[in-house]
Amino acid sequence: MRTAYRVETVRNAERALMARLPEGTLMQRAAAGLAAACAGMLVRTYGSRVVLLAGSGDNGGDALHAGARLARRGAGVTAVLLTPDRAHPGGLAALRAAGGRAVGPEEAGPPLARAHLVLDGIVGIGGTGGLRPGAAELVRAVANAGTPVVAVDLPSGVDADTGEVRGEAVRAAATVTFGAYKPGLLVDPAREHAGAVRLVDIGLGPYLPGPEEAAAEAAQHADVAALLPRPAAESDKYRRGVVGVAAGSARYPGAAVLAVAGALRGGAGAVRYVGPAADAVVRRFPETLVSEAGPAKAGRVQSWVVGPGLGDGAGPRGALEEVLASEVPVLVDADGLHLLDRAALRGRSQPTLLTPHAGEAAALLGVSREEVEAARMSAARRLAADTGASVLLKGSTTVIAGPDGEEPVRVNPTGTGRLATAGTGDVLSGLVGSLLATGLPVREAASAGAYLHGLAGRVAEEPPSAMDVAGALSRAWTDVEASRPG
Repeated sequence: MRTAYRVETVRNAERALMARLPEGTLMQRAAAGLAAACAGMLVRTYGSRVVLLAGSGDNGGDALHAGARLARRGAGVTAVLLTPDRAHPGGLAALRAAGGRAVGPEEAGPPLARAHLVLDGIVGIGGTGGLRPGAAELVRAVANAGTPVVAVDLPSGVDADTGEVRGEAVRAAATVTFGAYKPGLLVDPAREHAGAVRLVDIGLGPYLPGPEEAAAEAAQHADVAALLPRPAAESDKYRRGVVGVAAGSARYPGAAVLAVAGALRGGAGAVRYVGPAADAVVRRFPETLVSEAGPAKAGRVQSWVVGPGLGDGAGPRGALEEVLASEVPVLVDADGLHLLDRAALRGRSQPTLLTPHAGEAAALLGVSREEVEAARMSAARRLAADTGASVLLKGSTTVIAGPDGEEPVRVNPTGTGRLATAGTGDVLSGLVGSLLATGLPVREAASAGAYLHGLAGRVAEEPPSAMDVAGALSRAWTDVEASRPG
């Protein structure tokens, strides 16, 4: 699991470690990792031209010391000092001693025009808001030249704790971060600015709190593999779990078909469908159990998925009420979100998972879609707190938040723009609902489902339809299972 810590937590760990080390050791460790990453991005270090955009803080010092190391390996290194009178003295001295040079912002044009690589050491992890005008002008010049940028610890102009971008910010080809991931490196819109992220170990591990105190975390193959259900020798379809799907309508029968498609590939032993699209579902998936009664009389299930293509009116409202009155975990998506009774939601004895996209979350929160997309983690946390349910907020970065607000936000790293097509959310709902039926807790089912769904989107045929994504879930599952030890 990749764990990300808030700036205050990282700084406390740095202070504790620095108290036990000779002065400057931590910066030298960071600079060594940064220089190595930069050398790896250059065709060759000797003869390459590197420009450092160096601010007045420690990030500027890291960039200057890394530049000194590159200069000693034969690179031509120029530091553009944004505030020359406040440049890091030790880093500047090291750069000059290694044969590098320093200029002010007014002299930056020629070296930037010739650079093979630019290091962004403008602002550190404590920066908030966008870049200041002078820095923004330099960053625009780099972008116009098409020169790749390596961000030092975090792209300047993004919020390390929230992933928000409140103005102009650096767009890096790669980010070299030190000691621990920061939440902003995992969550859009900041994640989009970070490029490929490389973590350099500088010895903070023993001084960071446990993962339960992280601000965010992102699962990896092995984490998801450990969650996936495996049938035992004595398993049968009922012991493996039955997921109920209340979805679809005369207008949207396809939503039911897609939700069932996802549910059939989520590890449960059987799928029980309730709704007006039974004929369409059985034609496509004859193995589906179909009930003509409402959810309350459909038969035993271990979880419910309700909402995709459900429509509006008394019938859909009644179906949602029956599902919420059940004593099993429930996933509510799409039309079900519009019909929610928050009192009924809070009165449930079993866990509930809401799976809105940004527009649906905005409607539930009474804010604009842009506000949700700009601050995904806080939006998911707020919606979970407001409703008393867990929330899987879909989007370019899918985030999962629990109602108590105590656990780290879970971030899905496998998302892809290829999933931006009609019906993929219905597939995800069925998949996660099926994982719930196998007995996984809500947080783990949501994480594993989002992870598999993202992988399926990546390996499905190009351009993928929602049914292509559903079909690719088996391949994604097999890929993840292969990382399970033994």
